[in-house]
Amino acid sequence: MLPAKTITEVISRLDDIINHSFVAKSRAGYFACLYRKMTVAVQNGINDGLFADGPRMEKLDVIFANRYINAYCCNSNKTSLTSSWKSAFNATLQPYTVIQHLLMGMNAHINLDLGIAAAETAKGSNIQLIKKDFDLINNIIGSLINIVQKDLEEICAPMKLVKYVDNESKESVINFSITAARNTAWANAVGLSAVPPEIYDQYINSLDEKINVVARNIINPNFSQNLILRTVRIFEPNDVGEIIKFLKD
Repeated sequence: MLPAKTITEVISRLDDIINHSFVAKSRAGYFACLYRKMTVAVQNGINDGLFADGPRMEKLDVIFANRYINAYCCNSNKTSLTSSWKSAFNATLQPYTVIQHLLMGMNAHINLDLGIAAAETAKGSNIQLIKKDFDLINNIIGSLINIVQKDLEEICAPMKLVKYVDNESKESVINFSITAARNTAWANAVGLSAVPPEIYDQYINSLDEKINVVARNIINPNFSQNLILRTVRIFEPNDVGEIIKFLKD
């Protein structure tokens, strides 16, 4: 699968991943469906003049998306990929809850890839110049997560229980925060923008290992969270294709 050059091409690549996942009954299609919605929303924001610099935001979005597309291809071809994405794709082989699969993808893509994409977009200029538009993209992502949460409650009523769990662990599956993820991504972007080229890859690898710890917490929640997630899993549809179709609509 070739890298995308425009947001329109990104959406086309995501459609390919979703369609292949539907046929193969692969849970990798869950995050692809969510990500497609995110990408369309960002594209609409650019077309509506929401961002201070639309072309720059398209550049960021394409760089951002290509990291996911590349990770998907590397996993399919069994070649090297980041630890956080490897954990996310490995998780798709297991019957975790839909929300866990979505959070695994979000962890790898927002906590790691978004910061890298922002740093590469701002290369050669002051990264603070993109902060406002960066936050707007994350606001779009956050609003979609709330919509998806409500959608999941429609196909699995026990999903409503998730929001009532009181737990202080910021790394937990229940408390995965889009705000925290945004802050992590921005901190990583600022850090990467100041890193000398000779240790750039090493710095990314270090970030990746830290972010992969969050992945382990998502699929291994504490006792009370695990109890609720097991209940959710019992009531979720067993047909992967059915869930993909639901998430895509």
